[in-house]
Amino acid sequence: MKITVIGTGYVGLVSGACLAEVGNDVLCFDLDLEKIRVLEAGGIPIFEPGLQDMVRRNVAAGRLHFTTDAAHAVQHGTIQFIAVGTPPDEDGSADMQYVLAAARNIGRLMTDYKVVVDKSTVPVGTADQVHAAIADELRQRGVQAPYAVVSNPEFLKEGAAVEDFMRPDRIIVGASDERAILLMRALYAPFQRNRERLVVTDVRSAELTKYAANAMLATRISFMNELANLAEKLGADIEMVRQGMGADPRIGYHFLYPGCGYGGSCFPKDVKALIKTAADEGGVELKVLTAVETANEVQKNVLGRKIKQRLGDDLTGRHFAVWGLAFKPNTDDMREAPSLALLADLLAAGATVTAYDPAAMHEAQRVLGDEPRIRYAQSPNEALVGADALVIVTEWKEFRSPDFDLIKARLKQPLIVDGRNLYDPALVRGQGFDYLAIGR
Repeated sequence: MKITVIGTGYVGLVSGACLAEVGNDVLCFDLDLEKIRVLEAGGIPIFEPGLQDMVRRNVAAGRLHFTTDAAHAVQHGTIQFIAVGTPPDEDGSADMQYVLAAARNIGRLMTDYKVVVDKSTVPVGTADQVHAAIADELRQRGVQAPYAVVSNPEFLKEGAAVEDFMRPDRIIVGASDERAILLMRALYAPFQRNRERLVVTDVRSAELTKYAANAMLATRISFMNELANLAEKLGADIEMVRQGMGADPRIGYHFLYPGCGYGGSCFPKDVKALIKTAADEGGVELKVLTAVETANEVQKNVLGRKIKQRLGDDLTGRHFAVWGLAFKPNTDDMREAPSLALLADLLAAGATVTAYDPAAMHEAQRVLGDEPRIRYAQSPNEALVGADALVIVTEWKEFRSPDFDLIKARLKQPLIVDGRNLYDPALVRGQGFDYLAIGR
């Protein structure tokens, strides 16, 4: 099947590569010439396990191509995926200009039947806007060409996106056009050979499903963070509470890990957008989600608060080792990362930092700029030298079983502030460390 993917960002590139992997002829379009050059040369602009090998393999096989030629892109695919960014506006709403520009481009250049698929995370009602934008362009051209607009939201976890696409939990298709539904079923058949995973809904329900899913996950995280803060006050251990809660099959264990707040490109943006959509379209105040967002913003400063409680508000002359900069493991994404709040707290209090992250070092330097009070180490252990404390922000696997004797030898004082509860408190404290975790 011939497929066009508009946008070669996170969602677009993963989708295009995975669709090519099962034999489709995929053309990825982007206006960014430099990004296309990188992709054609075998590189990828993001860090995602398994993606670069998949891209190279399918380019070599002739199933995956890249272009900046809009006319070529629109003519290529019967199915046109819109996978462009929807960054938040200042008021929290999703910025739809790139989605609607892509839709108008399709309407301006199409000559035969197209299935236009909204793959980007978009507010409820976007499919109607996309349909109207294409219709307007066709009307201006005086052309009648059949098309359908489908909502097919992505459910990809950064760090496991290739696996999520190739072995999906569910495939949501919001559509009313029978021909489009048949094409989407055929497209996704290779990804659901052992059981049916495709759920067909109306378009608006599909659009809301994506926001609802991310909002629920964000809610679980903020709920556990607040419980962890309470556990500290009550003298309880949130890890034992988590295990007791998770044993209830109605609750389960997923997304019950307390920490220093959620970040990334999805949860913060989608929670804000859903709150804004409810207020604008339905006149509804989503009180629970508003509290989720507020709790998360407070939680991002929890590590800074713990450090100041132990060492004082004035951290002038203090130096800290920070392990982890990305908002989660297996990505270099630092959008809304808790590490940014921690670094701001430490620098504002007069401290200096040496940071290490297995994937996000270059991204951190791009985001933070030329900040002389932040240095970057080439290894976790190098970051420890001369630090007053080790602060763990991201739960990378290589941080799980460190050499505690070496950590103690390199730190000025045996203080670990763990924002991800990686270690057994009894074990670490038994080795002479002052160990500050979340809810433990």
